[in-house]
Amino acid sequence: QSFYQVNAVQTEVLYNAAIDLAALSGGERAIDAYCGTGTIGLVAAARGAGEVVGVDSVESAIRDARQNARHNGVENARFVAADAGEFMRRLAADGERADVVLMDPPRAGSSEEFLDAVAKIGPKRVVYVSCNPTTLERDCTYLEKQGYRAKEVWPVDMFPWSGAVETVVLLSKGEVDS
Repeated sequence: QSFYQVNAVQTEVLYNAAIDLAALSGGERAIDAYCGTGTIGLVAAARGAGEVVGVDSVESAIRDARQNARHNGVENARFVAADAGEFMRRLAADGERADVVLMDPPRAGSSEEFLDAVAKIGPKRVVYVSCNPTTLERDCTYLEKQGYRAKEVWPVDMFPWSGAVETVVLLSKGEVDS
């Protein structure tokens, strides 16, 4: 029941773009929302995040994420089986913070509950990976109303000769360079 990107070469390009936009310098707390088998979060943990917390509602994917962390010797990541919106709402209610939120939701995008909780947690950067331009635009517009601004957008062609493209967007709080 776990989701996997099928184009391994471009998946590496996609995930590297996401981690580069996260601008991890060491010590950051990152939330990997809709983490699936934990791939993006594990790359973030290996490339500079102090702590990564991954969340996904598919329990078998979380089992795979935990196994992937053990297999790769990653000790600064943990994974939680829960609905991403409810999980984020609990973190916000508990006054938890994150420096970066990495999110790769399904085609339907995120819920307003999730996006509101992201704003309450107040990360400096949100890195949004999307396969659906319509829900990406909707969710980015919602986050803009919460004080975030799109700073960079990177398309990644996962399926050459098709109309499908993955997009990675960096949203940040505060002023955006012109």
